[in-house]
Amino acid sequence: MSEDTRTRQGRRKQKQTTSKQTGTKKAAFKKVFVVFLIAFAFAIVAGGFTVYSIIKDAPPLDPDKLTLALNPEILDENGEVFTRLDASENRRKVTINDVPRLVEDAFIAVEDVRFREHFGIDIRRIGGAVRANVTGGFGAEGASTITQQVVKNLFLTNEKLLTRKIQEQYLAIKLEQAYSKDQILEMYLNAIYFSGAYGVAEAADRYFSKTLDELTIEDAALLAGIPQRPNHFNPLRNPEAAETRRNTVISLMERHGKITANEATQARAVSVQDQLNPSKAESYPYPDFLDQVLTEVAAIEGITSSDIYTSGLKIYTTLNQDAQTYTENLFQNYDFPDEEFQAGLTIVDTKTGEIKAIVGSRENDGVKLGTNYAIHEKRSPGSTIKPILDYGPAIEHFKWSTYHQIVDEPHTYSNGDPFRNFGDNYEHGPMSMRRALALSRNVPAVKAFQEVGAEKAKSFGEGLGLSLDNIQESYSIGGFTHGLSTDEVAGAYAAFGNGGVYNKPYTVRKVEFPDGRIIDLTPDSQIAMSDYTAYMISDMLKTAVGPFGTGRNARVEGLPMAGKTGTSNGTVDRWFAGYTTDYSIAVWTGYKDRREITNTQIVLDLFKQVMREVSKGKETADFKQPNSVVKVGIERSSGLLPSEFTSTDEIIYEYFVRGNEPTKVSEQFMKPDKPTEFMGSYNEITDQIILSWAYPENEREEFSFELQLSVNNEEFEIISFSDEMQHIIFNPESDSTYHFKLRAVSDLNNEVRSDPVELKVEIPDKGIEDDEIDEDTESETPIEIPNPLDDLDEIIGGSDDDNEDDEDEIDGDNDAPNGENNENGETETS
Repeated sequence: MSEDTRTRQGRRKQKQTTSKQTGTKKAAFKKVFVVFLIAFAFAIVAGGFTVYSIIKDAPPLDPDKLTLALNPEILDENGEVFTRLDASENRRKVTINDVPRLVEDAFIAVEDVRFREHFGIDIRRIGGAVRANVTGGFGAEGASTITQQVVKNLFLTNEKLLTRKIQEQYLAIKLEQAYSKDQILEMYLNAIYFSGAYGVAEAADRYFSKTLDELTIEDAALLAGIPQRPNHFNPLRNPEAAETRRNTVISLMERHGKITANEATQARAVSVQDQLNPSKAESYPYPDFLDQVLTEVAAIEGITSSDIYTSGLKIYTTLNQDAQTYTENLFQNYDFPDEEFQAGLTIVDTKTGEIKAIVGSRENDGVKLGTNYAIHEKRSPGSTIKPILDYGPAIEHFKWSTYHQIVDEPHTYSNGDPFRNFGDNYEHGPMSMRRALALSRNVPAVKAFQEVGAEKAKSFGEGLGLSLDNIQESYSIGGFTHGLSTDEVAGAYAAFGNGGVYNKPYTVRKVEFPDGRIIDLTPDSQIAMSDYTAYMISDMLKTAVGPFGTGRNARVEGLPMAGKTGTSNGTVDRWFAGYTTDYSIAVWTGYKDRREITNTQIVLDLFKQVMREVSKGKETADFKQPNSVVKVGIERSSGLLPSEFTSTDEIIYEYFVRGNEPTKVSEQFMKPDKPTEFMGSYNEITDQIILSWAYPENEREEFSFELQLSVNNEEFEIISFSDEMQHIIFNPESDSTYHFKLRAVSDLNNEVRSDPVELKVEIPDKGIEDDEIDEDTESETPIEIPNPLDDLDEIIGGSDDDNEDDEDEIDGDNDAPNGENNENGETETS
């Protein structure tokens, strides 16, 4: 066979092989395709059954629910209903004929621009939402029409998202088949929630004191913007955000031809503050507390603000009605400096984080006008932040004791920027952390923060529920960019009183649905710090409300409590935060326009009265010392263990993390050395006893010398106490024994005394008594008495040339004649 033949055969074989492979691939593809078709058909059938099952379980369109009768019940800490939010003043129903076209246009422009065209669901909007969720992440944009919102608000609860969405779309189509567009829009406008009011008519009266036909373009746009995030866009509390949202609605109205460009420009030019004229009508009891309740329920996944009013919920809260009522009455009747002075307060259960009362402003006549200063307003916390960002982290990470010394002196931030103590003085020098916190010194606080570092301080604060973006050194003394609210501060302080365990403050314990389902909203506890940190901070803050602390006027006598004052921006913001093992309370006072406060004691008095009231009749336990902490008596000046010679008034008691307490005994107050070279003699010529002694040069400045005398065995009496090392007695008694005792005494503590050295000097019989001298003879025949100073060098071995005329300053360091030391260190002289 030729090579060509072999080649043709090879080619034929190769072709046959390729054909077989191609056939195999086609067969495999056919099988995969068939399997895919079967799977797709099965998915369609299964999906159809699933959708059918979901739709079959959808609730019926009950006409009774369209009357909005399913109002929520709100219960207090004891399970007692305190409001149902169903009073007529909470909602004003209107017919669609009472709603001006302007109001309709505002809501339709922002919520569902094709409302009058679709059949219940908007296919174009669904497509746009799908694209937005793919590019921006799931949840980036919703696709609910006004009809779907009515269905969801009135008939559905927070089921799983897919199930509820399918039922929502199905019921929306059914609702469109049963009711006209005007009827559906009427349902929507009567059901929607406006932060403290529901229904568009009630909202118009609440914010503007107007009826619907009196609303302007800017009014309608403002109302239409609120329901997306009712509490955030509440114009009374957050006018800036509300105005931004209002202008968005105005632009949409212009884009969709509801208003002209000129009308849009004019409407945007009106400030929200100029629009507002809130009514005084009562809305519900405890509005500040209830506002937080509604905020927490609305934050539950799958529940909207409108659901709260239409789903028949039972909302179990943490409210203590007695505490809430007392605090509201106190704020209403307290003698504040003027009408514009404001205050906010939150009471938190120390052990659980349950909020027992919230009062957000002085206006407490049923409707809260203006800012809720307890929750929504964030103010710089001043020195209340020092335990959180400075001393707490220092104890936690470095195990500083409450005695830890920090020097109070002129200091700067790390970048060289200056700051100062309150009062602009630095007089304390080295001081303990306890004292620095009690006196609220800024320099020690900043130094502690700088040692800890911003990251550790931030982490510690965040563990106590604080949001601390872009933390700076100025935060260490309360110079915040955005500030804190009273519930945040009260919650953080509660962790110190709870052994280091943090519970996020909350007002809603659980939510129960009409079908019996319950959502438990109790937050999980978090260990925020070691128990030694919590206890040592609490003990130092007890000193801060003690007799010498800055918070002494907030103290409730007989109540074991801790607390801290805070002042920022001069006296623009004034705080007090304090706690017991039962309650943690934070109070803020100030002005909306941030002017300076003249009366800085009001915040202390408000706290004191509320803490006394809520603690009345209860046995309040003290903070329990954990095993990780030891209490040690140390010397005030050295910080070391006291010696047996340390006086009791020099011993203080401080707390140390176990294993870090001092072990060295101080030598500062050890028994001092006795004076040496104690000598003395009687000089018959000068009729004097001249005493002198010596003491080590390096210790001389720390001691004085106490000299005692006994004459003829009578009781010893102190005759001298000075830093001189000599003494002269003039005209001693004739024929007597003078017995001296000399001790060195510490200038810092007069109980620190050396053993005595003793000396006896015998005075001979002088022979002539003073009363036997004849005065006439003395005057007629003068007797020459030599000047003792003339021969002083000869008598005592030298003199002080600068003090020749002052006998009291004579330095007698040399041995006196006729004197010998006995075996007891005494010198006897005859």
